[in-house]
Amino acid sequence: MIRVALVDDQALVRVGLATLIGSEDSLELVGEAEDGRSGLAMIRRTRPDVVLCDIRMPVLDGLGLLAEVSGDPALADVRVVMLTTFELDDYVFEALRLGASGFLLKDAEPTALLDAVRVVAEGGSLLAPSVTRRVIEHFAATARSARVHPELHRLTQREREMVAWVGTGRSNQEIAELLVVSPDTVRTHVSRAMVKLHARDRAQLVVFAIESGLTAPDPPGGAS
Repeated sequence: MIRVALVDDQALVRVGLATLIGSEDSLELVGEAEDGRSGLAMIRRTRPDVVLCDIRMPVLDGLGLLAEVSGDPALADVRVVMLTTFELDDYVFEALRLGASGFLLKDAEPTALLDAVRVVAEGGSLLAPSVTRRVIEHFAATARSARVHPELHRLTQREREMVAWVGTGRSNQEIAELLVVSPDTVRTHVSRAMVKLHARDRAQLVVFAIESGLTAPDPPGGAS
């Protein structure tokens, strides 16, 4: 059973999500809150597996809540997925940097929301396919300066290349097809890089790639 919590200041959104979660036998709604401060208290009390959290909220916004959750060792197993109304939200990259396991548009299909909860609960990350690449390209292009990860030197050249490709928002399957290698090969390099960089999930690896200024090399044949 996956334990889910909701934090959103819009009652209609909470009702819709609560109904959706309640319709699934494998999911359990353990708490709701209408602002970040009460949401944080609820999260500390219930210890959910996954939190679906709005970015813009009164009292304490989603970024503030996320920073508190990420900075609390007692909540290390709690995964947060940010909900946003706009396709290119100025807060999205900051949310990923602070430790969000991904983000979704509020008008996403019900099946996408349910899949997101399951993927994140299993330790994966979720970046909405319709917006991920646009967000990554936007923030990569407007980044003021690189903040190189202190453990980047531990990566092999191949691992650095794979992290750079992850930073483009592509899946392991897409990277494998571009580089003409097996998905298992990509998965192995990415997994090793995550361990060396202490990345909690793929979403954080994307952030590390962008902040470190890693650029994906041209694939064989010049495809992109």
